[in-house]
Amino acid sequence: MMAKGWNDFQKGVEVKASDYSNDITICYNGLLAKSGADQVFLHYGFGDRWMDTSTDKMNRTYRGWEKNIKMKSDKVNFCFKDSADHWDNNNGSNWIVR
Repeated sequence: MMAKGWNDFQKGVEVKASDYSNDITICYNGLLAKSGADQVFLHYGFGDRWMDTSTDKMNRTYRGWEKNIKMKSDKVNFCFKDSADHWDNNNGSNWIVR
């Protein structure tokens, strides 16, 4: 099952789905990026219970911060943190890709 892309431009989050694989690219230009974060990390886990969690450095691009991940399930939950351990978790709701 391939994930679908979407965006939440108001909060600076965009998900780009691959046309050929089950990879997604998560783009972030939200609160932490706008507050001058020197590094942003993607924290994510799969399924309803955040299985196989990871916290990975995102790459700075002209659009903000980006990270490509392989979908291991039909659902991934994610949020962001910076190097000072400030979090952007969508006001406690996190973001979800299906």
